[in-house]
Amino acid sequence: MITTKQRSKLKAMANTLKPAVIVGKGELTENIIKEIEVALYHHELVKVSSLKSCELSAKTMCAEVCEILACDPVQCVGNRFVVYKRSDKEGIEHIEI
Repeated sequence: MITTKQRSKLKAMANTLKPAVIVGKGELTENIIKEIEVALYHHELVKVSSLKSCELSAKTMCAEVCEILACDPVQCVGNRFVVYKRSDKEGIEHIEI
């Protein structure tokens, strides 16, 4: 679990991010979850965007993703949400929070 100060720092970092995963008009599938998992492994901080025609709200998707992948929610605004999970990958610059 991350603290409010850590969340604030991650929000600031997420402002400049482009969405790494885009959810279409359907809902969360295993493939989309896998994409988010791979992006978290490589980047630790991932922004996910959904189309306006998506069946689920961003808050619902964020809650499901955090439950399945055991990651921390950072921010959920409009049709986008940001999640964080510390990666165990070697050779990348880890986010210091």
